[in-house]
Amino acid sequence: MFELHQGALEIPSIYARWYEYAKDKNCGALITFCGIVRAEDEIEALSFDIYEPLLKTWFEKWCQKLANENVSLMFAHSIGEVKVHESSYFAGVLSKQRKLGLKLINDFVEDFKASAPIWKYDIINGEKIYAKERSLKLQGTGILSTKD
Repeated sequence: MFELHQGALEIPSIYARWYEYAKDKNCGALITFCGIVRAEDEIEALSFDIYEPLLKTWFEKWCQKLANENVSLMFAHSIGEVKVHESSYFAGVLSKQRKLGLKLINDFVEDFKASAPIWKYDIINGEKIYAKERSLKLQGTGILSTKD
């Protein structure tokens, strides 16, 4: 399950869809991680640009990597502006066991931070400012992505 949404994520409705998908799969754990925009450094909101084809390829590689593990991955991210205290990122792992799910959700989120073609901007006093100091080079490319 791969979802991109304009603006803030509606976490309850996304989770409800994921749970409906998961509940009859005979797995013991649906582990999720929800990223929430926090108030710091005068930030009013964050704004996200995404290169969707590359992001889909990254997600599909993860799904292929886990195909033989009886694991399902779920992913939702915002495009555009997300205000402080709203969610921009939601990831889920459906697995047979809790320990595997907990390990995979951490690995998935960390790899997302290092590899996803998503560019983050701070919104401060209504101005959109690229978060270059929180960015790093995408592996195998000459372009920057964000660390968090």
